[in-house]
Amino acid sequence: MSLATRGRRAESRTPLSRELVLRTAVRLADEGGIATVTMRRLAEELGAEAMSLYHHVANKEQILDGVVDAVTAEINEAVGHLRLPTTGAAWKAAARERILTARQAMLRHPWAPAVFDTRKATSPEVLLYFDGLIGIMRDGGFSNDLAHHAMHALGSRALGFTQELFTPGDGPTTGEPDPVAVAMAPRLPNLIGMLAEVVHDDPDSTVGWCDDQTEFEFGLDIILDGLDRLR
Repeated sequence: MSLATRGRRAESRTPLSRELVLRTAVRLADEGGIATVTMRRLAEELGAEAMSLYHHVANKEQILDGVVDAVTAEINEAVGHLRLPTTGAAWKAAARERILTARQAMLRHPWAPAVFDTRKATSPEVLLYFDGLIGIMRDGGFSNDLAHHAMHALGSRALGFTQELFTPGDGPTTGEPDPVAVAMAPRLPNLIGMLAEVVHDDPDSTVGWCDDQTEFEFGLDIILDGLDRLR
């Protein structure tokens, strides 16, 4: 049986839709990273002709926009089940739980933060998520102006991940010390001393370099505590 025949039969069993294409793209990214998601690979996974995908997603950019929507929709569904009070001082616990719930989704899709960072248009699902978070702040007594400042202060933390200023190189490692770092070590006593004592060794709780759960919650709590004082 030819691939085309198998594709037609698979397509007849499960009609293609944008939702199905994006759900498959998310699964492929979970399995092998976002770089593995191509129109050809999606067609193979769906048992369809590549051309038939263009009726639902025109190109890789639309796939990336779509998976951002899909991941954030997953977040919105999860936070929709939260039932914490939000009035007055209760806002902080409610906002914290919402953000940590979003983070759990990000941990299931560790490739997602890098994709979020590349999007130029704001996802409708992201707007819905932010609207809910601002609603919690307003219930807590925030003015619109302070809520606006709060969103800037939270940045990507609002969605459950942190964007670091820089990250180690993505190239292959040799196991040897970085020669630049070795040469500069005598001039970096404070940095070297700190790194010698601090180790991030919990890969299951991170979505990026130096973004483990402890560090994420530490930064989140500092911001929320500061905002609560301003409130």
